[in-house]
Amino acid sequence: MLDVTRIRQDFPILARRVHGKPLVYLDNAATTQKPRQVIEALVTYYSQHNANIHRGLHALAEEATAAYEGARERAARFLNAQTRGVVFTRNATEAINLFAQAWGRANLKPGDEILLTEMEHHSNLVPWQLVAQATGAQLRFAQITDDGRLEVERVRRVLTPKTKVVAFTLMSNVLGTITPAAELVRLAHAQGALVLVDGAQAVPHMPVDFAALGCDVLVASAHKMLGPTGVGVLAARPDLLESMEPFLGGGEMIADVQLTSATWNEVPWKFEAGTPHIGGVIAFGEALAYLERLGMANVRQHAMDLTRYALERLAAVPGIMLYGPRDVVQRGGAVSFNLEGLHPHDVGTVLDGEGVAVRAGHHCAKPLMRRLGVAATVRASFYLYNTREEVDRLVEALRAAQAFFNRPVRSAA
Repeated sequence: MLDVTRIRQDFPILARRVHGKPLVYLDNAATTQKPRQVIEALVTYYSQHNANIHRGLHALAEEATAAYEGARERAARFLNAQTRGVVFTRNATEAINLFAQAWGRANLKPGDEILLTEMEHHSNLVPWQLVAQATGAQLRFAQITDDGRLEVERVRRVLTPKTKVVAFTLMSNVLGTITPAAELVRLAHAQGALVLVDGAQAVPHMPVDFAALGCDVLVASAHKMLGPTGVGVLAARPDLLESMEPFLGGGEMIADVQLTSATWNEVPWKFEAGTPHIGGVIAFGEALAYLERLGMANVRQHAMDLTRYALERLAAVPGIMLYGPRDVVQRGGAVSFNLEGLHPHDVGTVLDGEGVAVRAGHHCAKPLMRRLGVAATVRASFYLYNTREEVDRLVEALRAAQAFFNRPVRSAA
């Protein structure tokens, strides 16, 4: 079990007041807050070790390089991936684009199929749309159930011998749905397709084992798991990376350069052109260490407990419509909902006035919004420092929103 009271002491921003009220931060699916250990790691790099990596022979360069590559090794251990297969990017979006462009353009052709789901984040839709347009490959989609689940049988129906790559989220950023990833990977591989798993939401909240999943590519973002913005992770099979041409060209990713040609560095550096976000990667290593100390199984249990409590409390709010699975085993700590007669943006604005930070909008998942039959939702998303008392504050703020707009409501959904 997590000692949330002690954990909260590590997060300076949680002591803030917003509009005169204690901050309740429930926008963790967008980005998480940072503990002082991560903030201090970033400050320490810039104040004690600031230098470019891999290229210098002086002490600062060697220290910075050792810390940067140490973060790569920690990321590999955290995900149970090979160190040579861990590429640092700016975010999960760039990681998906890297694979879609570097692998997709070289390997897809007219008649091939790319299989996605209808609940993907735009970051796992648009890159594949671009690749399909460039190669002539076709996009196909697995449908979700009315309560937001992705069933293996629905994927099986649209998987064909023409399917060359399957890309899907491990946890929906809107519905919190956890997909049956290992089963889907086995199904896709049996058809000869490669698999990319978008772990941007799942990796921060539950144990995720790259080797056990068996996927070919897994992506994640540091800022959604206590780390700085501007750092992403692509974990892949090293042999797959070796078979791909670079995504970006320039310094660090080369072995040799002639005036009219170049040869590439070894993986993973082959895909890390230019000076990276060195301080951010080092601080991300400290974020991973923080999560390791807590234990990801404990983080997951806390999310289930808090989500169960939130669903129970929210279901009692008159006029509310909840989206996604009701079984917390099948979902993570993101709860999307709407209040009858109120626009999500209006709800979010009133909640902000009560010191409660949530997200309101389409959550970069417009096709999913259309599937749900709405333009937008309100989303409350929890993390390891959130409490039941904060869920109670959310419910109180929702009732305040209803009172402010004086909307008549029917019984709860």
